[in-house]
Amino acid sequence: MVELSTLDWLVLAGFFILLLGVVGMSMRQKEEDTADYFLAGRNASWLVIGASIFASNIGSEHLVGLSGSGAQSGMALAHWELQSWIILLLGWVFVPFYWSSKVYTMPEFLERRYNSASRTFLSVISLVSYVLTKVAVTVYAGGIAFKTILGIDSIWGIDFFWISALGLVIITGIYTVLGGMKAIMWTSVLQTPVLIIGSVVILVVGLDQVGGWSEVERINDANLHLIRSASDVDFPWPGIIFGSFIIGFWYWCTDQYIVQRVLSAKGIKEARRGTMFAGYLKLLPVFI
Repeated sequence: MVELSTLDWLVLAGFFILLLGVVGMSMRQKEEDTADYFLAGRNASWLVIGASIFASNIGSEHLVGLSGSGAQSGMALAHWELQSWIILLLGWVFVPFYWSSKVYTMPEFLERRYNSASRTFLSVISLVSYVLTKVAVTVYAGGIAFKTILGIDSIWGIDFFWISALGLVIITGIYTVLGGMKAIMWTSVLQTPVLIIGSVVILVVGLDQVGGWSEVERINDANLHLIRSASDVDFPWPGIIFGSFIIGFWYWCTDQYIVQRVLSAKGIKEARRGTMFAGYLKLLPVFI
């Protein structure tokens, strides 16, 4: 069990109270139609859109996975975050097309553009990929965190990890189904300052523990290069430049997870401002 101080517990309790308040407020707002449920009534400001995109993108796989990979592989891994400039293409090139089609989801857009088979194909691929990658990692990390913090090994002979993981899935499912896109976006807005401030604190404490940035440069100088040679085994520069662009284009411009938040904007101007704000926020993980 991790020993937490009274202040730690107060901070955790305060955050969960705020989270419950935001979810409750979202659930109390009456939803008039499908646009209210899937696109938060198309009434989101650029601040909400940008913060929601950032918090939705930064999860356990970033705070734990990318941080660990960065410590092992070096600065070259930052190209995943630097490619977020591609989100500007979403705002300036793709949003006008999505907006004029009046769609709620990307599978729906494909159906209107091509046929129903393309809609089904994208839906299945998206669900499978997110369950096996993002959702699985997030739930696993959450289960480990609760088991470690609470110090409970098992209940009724069941490993507390599974209880925590299942509890997270159920709670998230309830507020998502009942609150719709409004609940998802506003909880993401609440999480954004927590993620940024928490990461800054970890950065400052971590640098202090290892002896400062100069010590990091001394012991890890070989890995502090963003661009590596074409013969590099892990991060050859042609792969970084062309490969990350292709992946980034898919994720930032066509993935339902991101596009749905932008389509929740009051208008195209707000959507574009939201993508700009998200792009600026996505630069922060490179440094923190």
